[in-house]
Amino acid sequence: MNLVETSIPGAWIIENTAYQDNRGAFSRLFCSQELQAIVSQKKIVQINHSMTHSVGAVRGLHYQNPPHAEMKIVRCLKGRVFDVAVDLRQGSPTFLKWTAVELTPENRLAFVIPEGCAHGFQVLAEDSELLYLHTAFYAPGAEGAVRFDDPRIGVNWPLTPTDLSSRDLSHPHLKENFKGIVL
Repeated sequence: MNLVETSIPGAWIIENTAYQDNRGAFSRLFCSQELQAIVSQKKIVQINHSMTHSVGAVRGLHYQNPPHAEMKIVRCLKGRVFDVAVDLRQGSPTFLKWTAVELTPENRLAFVIPEGCAHGFQVLAEDSELLYLHTAFYAPGAEGAVRFDDPRIGVNWPLTPTDLSSRDLSHPHLKENFKGIVL
């Protein structure tokens, strides 16, 4: 595994090597020892899977507030997605900035979204599937979200966003006095 820094502190791209032979391929998806530098003492406590049918669909931008803030490690198992992290951490040098990576099974990349960052993605190929590793349990009362088209963030989605849930469409834009999440 190779760790590549992004423009947002704590957001990493994990590059994996596949070992291939005539039978197919083998790739390690997670190793706490190899990822010690970013995972530290955190434990993966929940693993989720999503499947999204239509190209252009957007899910997000979601996060959990402290004390249930979570780190996510996201990997694409099928299809192709544009995966986004938005820094919402108060005092961060990249506050309200975003970074993204295209995830596919072929490129074997994983995206690490740190605590205090919102996460979302846009589907670029039909029936895309994601696997998420979480360092905190889902806590409905700690949910937070930012609207996908918030002008203060300005995510440059590669396609016109379509097929959003009514929940995601109801998320508000950030208020002018939003100072960020305190971790």
